[in-house]
Amino acid sequence: MSLLVWVRLMSLPQEVVVKAVDLHKYYFLKGETVKALRGINLEVFRGEYVSILGPSGSGKTTLFNMIGGLDKPTKGLVYIEGYELSKLSSAQLAWIRCHRIGYIFQTFNLIPIMTALDNVALPMIFAGLPRKERIEKAKHLLERVGLGDRLYHRPDELSGGQQQRVAIARALANDPAIILADEPTGNLDLNTGLKIIHLLKGLNEERNVTVITATHDLKMIDVSDRIVWIRDGQIEHVEKRMAVELTEEELKLEF
Repeated sequence: MSLLVWVRLMSLPQEVVVKAVDLHKYYFLKGETVKALRGINLEVFRGEYVSILGPSGSGKTTLFNMIGGLDKPTKGLVYIEGYELSKLSSAQLAWIRCHRIGYIFQTFNLIPIMTALDNVALPMIFAGLPRKERIEKAKHLLERVGLGDRLYHRPDELSGGQQQRVAIARALANDPAIILADEPTGNLDLNTGLKIIHLLKGLNEERNVTVITATHDLKMIDVSDRIVWIRDGQIEHVEKRMAVELTEEELKLEF
């Protein structure tokens, strides 16, 4: 790519694919109000890799659930590719979850009695793909994440890292524009976690998929375009990767 072309590309307006506006989430427990989110404002652009970092209990997973339409905010708005989630019908929201967003959970959430192949193919059933097409696509995705020889293994026959790879393949089943990964390395050892991080970054670069991770894993900084630091339900600051300088306090986050 020539320098002129690169400059022109960089000057193009960035497309906002995820937007949170004055986002609040309160939980009412035994007469007390727990404010998990307190006025979050955030924009994420097409093709970005954004990591939401903070200690346990800071509101990362709650924000993740709001962005993914898995829970409703107490106050504020969430937009996905220009659509305000609160204005969508149940069917429209289900369509966005199925076709536009891929979810990766810390606990994998694989169906125990199903093989890796069937777990990956499952979202394609809801998308209406014919059986032959979804089986072929599931095989390709599992091969892509290095599990071509584990197609017919059930979750209890796979290591934690292998289960997470199945979960990543499943998240890609319906060619999502956005991948939401909640603590994707939380249950993995150091080396396996690094492999998962770089696998996600590779998918981000190859497919221009927007990746948003909720994590307290500082290894995410190496592959992120921007880092959103969150504490006590509020964004403390947002930094580009090259500008990140870890303080002593941040290095002491619970890992």
